[in-house]
Amino acid sequence: MKAFKQRWDIQNNWQLTFPILGILGLLYTAYLFSKKIIRSFIDRQEYEWLYYVLVVLLIVIFYYLMLRFFLWCFKKLENKWVTRYRWEMIAIFIVFALTGSSSLRIAKPILEAIGFTRALFSDGFIGGFIYWIVRIIIILPLYQVLLLIFGTLLGQFKFFWEFEKKMLRRMRIIK
Repeated sequence: MKAFKQRWDIQNNWQLTFPILGILGLLYTAYLFSKKIIRSFIDRQEYEWLYYVLVVLLIVIFYYLMLRFFLWCFKKLENKWVTRYRWEMIAIFIVFALTGSSSLRIAKPILEAIGFTRALFSDGFIGGFIYWIVRIIIILPLYQVLLLIFGTLLGQFKFFWEFEKKMLRRMRIIK
């Protein structure tokens, strides 16, 4: 545990919250991926034992692959993102995950409230294209607001405020 704390610059036990949340989030994501893939190939009621064995096997595989990918991302972004401690990188990744998921979940009820439903635009390619363009237009500002909210809740407001300003400058919205 001492080596783990040293690797992630953890000085206080409360800072262990972020690696624990990261590990649990990664496990949950691996579980969701595994369940979705296996359900498309195997009937759960008919082959229940095989279903669970394959789900557990895929959870291990997805968890390992995603963990390797995120550790690689940490190495690539470590010098690019300015943080005081390495554990803050985990908090930043968690904020991005929460923001992306939440903005997608919240956009659908907003669209339905203003009268845009998927069924309304189900007339082939053009209808679907219009629906997704409107949805993306709704998601973009929602994402920016949620990024600041989740960043503040996880103690990373300064990072995400600078991130927002940089993004808005690149979009030429502010100078």
